[in-house]
Amino acid sequence: MPLTDIEQGSAKARRLLAAGLFAIIILGLASFVSAIQPFGASVTEIRSERAPADAPTSDGAFAGNVTELTITGFSPTQAWQGYFGNVSGTIQLADANDNVMYNWSLANPQGEVYASTNSTISWTNVQCFNFTADGTFAGGETPGATNLHGTNLSVLESSFGMRSDDVDGVNETFGFTISHDLFYTANLQFSAGECLATAIYDSTGQSVSTNFQEVILYEPTTSSVIWTSILEEASVLGFDGNDYDFEMIVPEDGHATDTSTTTYYFFVELE
Repeated sequence: MPLTDIEQGSAKARRLLAAGLFAIIILGLASFVSAIQPFGASVTEIRSERAPADAPTSDGAFAGNVTELTITGFSPTQAWQGYFGNVSGTIQLADANDNVMYNWSLANPQGEVYASTNSTISWTNVQCFNFTADGTFAGGETPGATNLHGTNLSVLESSFGMRSDDVDGVNETFGFTISHDLFYTANLQFSAGECLATAIYDSTGQSVSTNFQEVILYEPTTSSVIWTSILEEASVLGFDGNDYDFEMIVPEDGHATDTSTTTYYFFVELE
């Protein structure tokens, strides 16, 4: 029997209502879909120390003599702070209230440790840092690429009291001579050797390119420079002969009369 106009209208209304509810459900689910990104890390300071001052040596001066000397000395850097240690944690499945449905403990975590002077970072916009960016902060940057318009080497060094000719400046420490491993940040891929990098000393007392790699990243929306240590999958003997998952250095201004500290916020992304 053919449907009346009223029955046809009711059926159409039900179809529209069902379609609307389906769309709402899909949109609701979509709102929970996001890229995996670094989380804030819980940091416990174990120890903080510096090299001791060497005792002076002497030479006897005799009136009328001229004496040639070779003098060797060491001074602590006034531009960098070092961090090192081990990382523990889990990969977990949890809701927005941090109720854990399941987790997987990591004996030898893979991933990265990040340090930045900014506590809030838009991780899906992260890029490689660029020494020659134009400093205009013009926007239009491409996530996962290299920043073109934001903070550059000159701005970065001056913000930490470094001069362009300092032997321990940023570009004297980081470059493309070390080819870092491929890694991911917030679902963005950074190919091997794509970013400026260095290798912090291991137990050999020198940089070994495969150990303790550190990369400079940048996030343009908050102008955040992000110092990134790629975790060692298996512990490596560090600078003092002990096993560590990571070693990294971050800039800190200790020049002239500056004795204040710089606050760094730590994040971790585990795989």
